[in-house]
Amino acid sequence: MNSLEANTRITKSKGDVRSLRLAGNIPGIVYGGTEKNQKVTVLKKTLKILIAKENFLSNIITLDLDGKPQNVLPREITYNVISDEPTHIDFLRVVPGVKIRIEVPVQFINQETSPGLKRGGVLNIVRRKIELNCPSEKIPEAIVIDLDGIDIGESFKISSVKLEDGVTPTILGRDFVIATLAAPTVMKEPEKPAEAEAAEGEGAIAESKDTAPAADGEKKEADKKEGEVKKAPEEKK
Repeated sequence: MNSLEANTRITKSKGDVRSLRLAGNIPGIVYGGTEKNQKVTVLKKTLKILIAKENFLSNIITLDLDGKPQNVLPREITYNVISDEPTHIDFLRVVPGVKIRIEVPVQFINQETSPGLKRGGVLNIVRRKIELNCPSEKIPEAIVIDLDGIDIGESFKISSVKLEDGVTPTILGRDFVIATLAAPTVMKEPEKPAEAEAAEGEGAIAESKDTAPAADGEKKEADKKEGEVKKAPEEKK
């Protein structure tokens, strides 16, 4: 479990919060349970390292607040729209027995032992995350899909996922698909329509007629006419 140091925050104005950020800290709040909300501050450098890790928003962390550890769940991070730097973070106290709604990532394992993938099958992922209702102390790090022995044509539905007692998907009454292993697709050049082939053939025939050499009979007739034209001046004498 990851841990993060935090200190109680005493800020009374926007200027105080701005100064806090300029000093390399991020304001936040801890809420939930029977205790009052607590304003906190965490070191931005450390927070960014945790954010870069996979599934930060679905993993419980230990918040060391003024030397007193407590388990919390990161719930929401606000970012600067220009710099994309974190500017605020919310933490939810983990209270045993209290259910929360959370998105959990889907993880696929044993791709190398899937005969379907070895034969060129394609893994179509329909849902990369699944929203669950679960007790805060039973939040799964990921929903694991095992591809060992899976062949082309098989699919994974939520009913095939084993969840702990008390953990349920928010979508009820429907056995929705998480992923399928489909056959490989081969791109083929589309065939020309029959009309296009016929038009091309007609064009070739027309071109051959226009460029074909004159027949022997036509050539003799042309030569005869040419001779008559040449003799015309002598008849006038």
